[in-house]
Amino acid sequence: MELHRWKMEEQQRLEEARLAEEAALSIAEKEKARCRAALEAAEAAKRIAELEAQKRINAEMKALKESQEKLKVLDALAQSDVRYRKYPIEEIENATEFFAEPRKIGEGGYGPVYKGYLDHTAVAIKVLRPDAAQGRSQFQQEIEVLSCIRHPNMVLLLGACPEYGCLVYEYMANGSLDDRLFRRGNTPVLPWQLRFRIAAEIGTGLLFLHQTKPEPLVHRDLKPGNILLDRNYVSKISDVGLARLVPPSVANHVTQYRMTSTAGTFCYIDPEYQQTGMLGIKSDIYSLGIMLLQLVTAKNPMGLAHHVERAIEKGTFDEMLDPAVPDWPIEEATTFAKLALKCAELRRKDRPDLGHEILPELNRLRSLAEENMPTIMQIGSGCASPSYSHSSMTQDVMSDPVHIPSGYDSSRSRSGGSPLPERRSVN
Repeated sequence: MELHRWKMEEQQRLEEARLAEEAALSIAEKEKARCRAALEAAEAAKRIAELEAQKRINAEMKALKESQEKLKVLDALAQSDVRYRKYPIEEIENATEFFAEPRKIGEGGYGPVYKGYLDHTAVAIKVLRPDAAQGRSQFQQEIEVLSCIRHPNMVLLLGACPEYGCLVYEYMANGSLDDRLFRRGNTPVLPWQLRFRIAAEIGTGLLFLHQTKPEPLVHRDLKPGNILLDRNYVSKISDVGLARLVPPSVANHVTQYRMTSTAGTFCYIDPEYQQTGMLGIKSDIYSLGIMLLQLVTAKNPMGLAHHVERAIEKGTFDEMLDPAVPDWPIEEATTFAKLALKCAELRRKDRPDLGHEILPELNRLRSLAEENMPTIMQIGSGCASPSYSHSSMTQDVMSDPVHIPSGYDSSRSRSGGSPLPERRSVN
């Protein structure tokens, strides 16, 4: 009996020892796991610190490179201060017959526009009104921007008379896209082929602005009235007086750059920019979308995106198309309108990229239009449309972006600077 009890106690002690050993081993494994986790966390923290340090180095190198690039541009421009021809006021007066009313061809954003002849060449002369205080800053910006850029789809600045607030441009014989769409002056209807080509040209010119160096240029006032057409109906973007440079760091992805006050034309202004003052290259994409919708409908921009979207949903979009054009290709026109609606999304992040999404599709539709375009387009002057290669133009934009001088400070106000002298009295 005593022996049996001793055996039972011995077995119990052995079991307790075994359990204690297992518990010790379990604790040891947990400690080892904690040590491994601590080591892994330390390694991860080290890697993160190294990545952050590399990011800082990369950011500093990028900032240094951009700064050096700006200095190079500024130095180059400083060596050639005059970047446009300066016309004396006497030549301007003679060209416009002293600003005679019959020479007046329109009203710009800050003053009248006259047709004249300088050096035996037809020109358009924009004149700043004496009371246009805001116009002075726009005038200066237009000179600074246009004197630095050359592109087939940007209006060409030939010169200026800064002392009297006059800008001299190439003459665009067919006026504005707005006038042609709404057939003011009983002008001929723009065929759908030409409208598709114009859309691609506008997109190409806009991409050129958005790829300026060292900072992208946002137009801020894209609308049919600011798209001019030459004698061959080649479209060119004009009126860059409201344009703003935005830093490269905010030029990509969801672009945001706060402005103190919004500018542009109602119905074409990016809703986010209007509400928040945050400006970016996709602000222009909204304006482009509304303008593209007008190209195919020839309708007022107010609520146009909503009406087109509803019509597409109901399958009645063909009723929205400009009835003056009898042969719309419905499928392609619908594709065109859907692209325009994407551009006119209320939220900036929902709008497509110009270079990678919008322009390739516009160029595809342009190619289709050119395949169906008559050899001689019987419009206006009856001149054949020139066959600009959109692929080569896009390549030029991508490979050789223009440099805007860093001296062009888009955010400062110049209204407080030295005022321009009053112009001579005109008849």
